[in-house]
Amino acid sequence: MTPHLGTQPLPADTASPARERDEPSTGAPGVGRLIGLDLARGLAVFGMYAVHVGPAPSQGGVIGFLMELAQGRSSALFAVLAGFAVALITGRRTPKTGLAGRQAVTKVIIRALILLALGTVLTITGTPVVPILAFYGLFFLLVLPLYRLGAKPLALIAAGWALAGPQLLYLLKPVVGERAFPTVGQADGIVSLLFTGGYPALTWVPFVIAGMAVARLDLAATAIRTRLALTGAALTVTGYGGSWLALRLVPGAAAAVREAAGGPGMSSMSSAPPGSEGIFGDIPAGMLVASPHSEATLSIVGNTGVAILVITACLTAVDAFPRLSRLAKPVIAVGSMSLTAYVYHIVAIWLLDTEETTLPPLYILLGFITSVTVLATLWSRFFQRGPLERLMGRATGLARHIR
Repeated sequence: MTPHLGTQPLPADTASPARERDEPSTGAPGVGRLIGLDLARGLAVFGMYAVHVGPAPSQGGVIGFLMELAQGRSSALFAVLAGFAVALITGRRTPKTGLAGRQAVTKVIIRALILLALGTVLTITGTPVVPILAFYGLFFLLVLPLYRLGAKPLALIAAGWALAGPQLLYLLKPVVGERAFPTVGQADGIVSLLFTGGYPALTWVPFVIAGMAVARLDLAATAIRTRLALTGAALTVTGYGGSWLALRLVPGAAAAVREAAGGPGMSSMSSAPPGSEGIFGDIPAGMLVASPHSEATLSIVGNTGVAILVITACLTAVDAFPRLSRLAKPVIAVGSMSLTAYVYHIVAIWLLDTEETTLPPLYILLGFITSVTVLATLWSRFFQRGPLERLMGRATGLARHIR
């Protein structure tokens, strides 16, 4: 198997928003616990597994199409859900102030520091997957100063960052270093986390801020969900459709990107990992590409749209069809302990050395999905949080000593 570098989605926050104790129930269906978010997280976990141990998208057919869908979009979905986590911890509809606010901020900081440390440890294992956790911890710290803002200013900041961040990254990467990806087995440094890594904060933080903006809305209202769905669709069309048009209307752009991708067809762009030769942000025409890890504005716009559509669909489906919640309970269980599921798959890849196995990738993927689903379902029968989520909850409990 060829290594899948840097294409994993963001793992959920260590305390699932659906189970965040600090968020009071509004009394509206599904909003007090937001079970739909766990469903979205569970789907993203399966997408993560598909990227790392599943068949290559280039095999074509239905399987190849599904593998292609997982590329990058799962990462964006997790990043948007990370914004939900920050909003839920600090007060979803109304940001906490005073003592409650200080304690909430401390919780976020503790989580971020632990994720930075855990991410470094996982990186040192030297798996072909570059762990996202250290990046994830930095995202939390960077968006924390915005936690008191409402939905509209957060949305404007996310849009502005998405417009400026990729251009700034393009200018800075030659200055801060040539590496497009941290070396396997090497712990991430601040330069990697901010600029040169697989998930540079300069272009990934907009996803988190967008999630915070969505979390501020009245998600129980049908009108709000309808507008969210329309917004998600508009962003998706703008991102992917805009890229498709730009690459065909700008003279020489498509040829330059094809040459950088090293393939004869433009379809090869979508699944190239960020550590591969010819990362699209290294050429001017790459700023027009909406492939999963192009780090371009149109990519951020399109992937944000997909994430909003998935979240809205999951929230709506869980509320509208109670039977679906029962049928999807195993997937929801995985989503409720997605940090555990994430670490589980990194450790499994490390112990099993999946690159050297002779088993077909599809069988490996099915084994990963089945095992994590069974474990999560059994665990959830006795505990509300996953094992790592429980440990994180105890660590963040230190915030109660803040006065």
